[in-house]
Amino acid sequence: MRFVLRILKALALLLVLLVITAAGWLFIRPPELLSVGDGYAAKIVCSNVFIAGRGTEDVLQDDVQAPGNPLLRLVRVSVDRDNDRVTARFMGLFAPSYALYRGAFGCTSVPDGNFEAAANAAPFDPPAKMQANDALWPEGEGTGNPADGKIAALLADAGVAGPAMRAIVVVRNGRIVAEAYGPGFSAKTPLIGWSMTKTVNAAVLGRLMLDGKISFDDDNLLAQWKNDARARIKVSDLLGMESGLAFNEDYGDVADVTRMLYLDPDMVSLPANAPMEAAPGQRFRYSSGMAVLLSRIWMDRVGNAQAAFSYPHDALFSPLGMTSAVFELDARGTFAGSSYLYATAHDWARFGQFLLQDGVWNGQRLLPEGFVGAMRTPTAASNGRYTQGQAWLAPGGPSAAFGLPEDTFWLTGHDGQSMAIVPSANLVVVRLGLTPIRLDYQPQTLLKAILAAVPQSGEPKQQAGSQQKAQPQP
Repeated sequence: MRFVLRILKALALLLVLLVITAAGWLFIRPPELLSVGDGYAAKIVCSNVFIAGRGTEDVLQDDVQAPGNPLLRLVRVSVDRDNDRVTARFMGLFAPSYALYRGAFGCTSVPDGNFEAAANAAPFDPPAKMQANDALWPEGEGTGNPADGKIAALLADAGVAGPAMRAIVVVRNGRIVAEAYGPGFSAKTPLIGWSMTKTVNAAVLGRLMLDGKISFDDDNLLAQWKNDARARIKVSDLLGMESGLAFNEDYGDVADVTRMLYLDPDMVSLPANAPMEAAPGQRFRYSSGMAVLLSRIWMDRVGNAQAAFSYPHDALFSPLGMTSAVFELDARGTFAGSSYLYATAHDWARFGQFLLQDGVWNGQRLLPEGFVGAMRTPTAASNGRYTQGQAWLAPGGPSAAFGLPEDTFWLTGHDGQSMAIVPSANLVVVRLGLTPIRLDYQPQTLLKAILAAVPQSGEPKQQAGSQQKAQPQP
């Protein structure tokens, strides 16, 4: 009996030693996957608490833990409202990661914990806050006439709207004809667009094209690319996701995209140092890194840092009346053009209407002629799925396969964000939510149902761009 007790004591001691060793290892050198998870949690909680005004636990449970990796259910977060910081730790103990709120520029991941550098990277003179008004949308927030009953009924159908829908706005002939919101969300809630941000970022670059400061054909884009093969990469190659640069966009593990977003305070570093895997223009590779590079490139072309920080607001958001738009920066001061724009569904719809109108707003051309055409023109290397301007023609399959008009083009984003623009029907449909890809929801279902409910408008409008390489006219 004593022998058995000795064995049990030895095993218990061994178990304790193993636990202590594992805890020490997690504390001193946590796996990168845990750091990515904590970085993601800190950033998402920060943006939703400080920008959208949501509750900490609601965001943690609904946005971070419910749809993601099971390990995220062990993440704990704390919000320091006095210092505008969020800290996330695995099991409340390990792999701490941080996010910092910087007012008009939203939140940023601070993976190195250097809050001073992150604070100093944002300007001290942010653009002035715009105020919404009650005029009829899109001039203001008023929706005027009662909603179209047929479309409103469609939006109330969970099978059409999709699981975990948070906002749907339907714009027909330049006016909101129906809208719907999930529990806890409203027309005043800023929501993340994820990769829909890429198309907005492209439009910001297009505004700079109108000023003659950048063009599709510009190369020698970064100083560190001088005298190597990457010097041949053009702006058009980055816009069409055909740069030839290697980049891993797999969100299921520690990949280039998660490393860039949650482990590196300077998001530009990883894609800027990526090796070439193909000649420019020869291979399509969807890459959030290319969108971040575009941000850095257009910011450098604006002229000075303060003007660059204000440029999205001054050149795009203010003219369109996107009063809620918050375009977030990384910890070193580059706009996260791949992923991080928050705006209300009404403001996302304004951007869609702007593209429907070929980059003209209130009679003023804000994008060069042909630029929206590039957004609607497929690239050869993507087999017609992606376009020359950071948008999609065939996410999940060609429009014809879903019975949709051929001139339909899309903005899409992680977890079910989508915007469909149908010029021939004078229609914009914004759908925002938390709908992971594993739920197999396709926004084409919603669009097809809406199209069936609206009167036919005759022949499709001529596309703004031809199937040839679209070029802006400065």
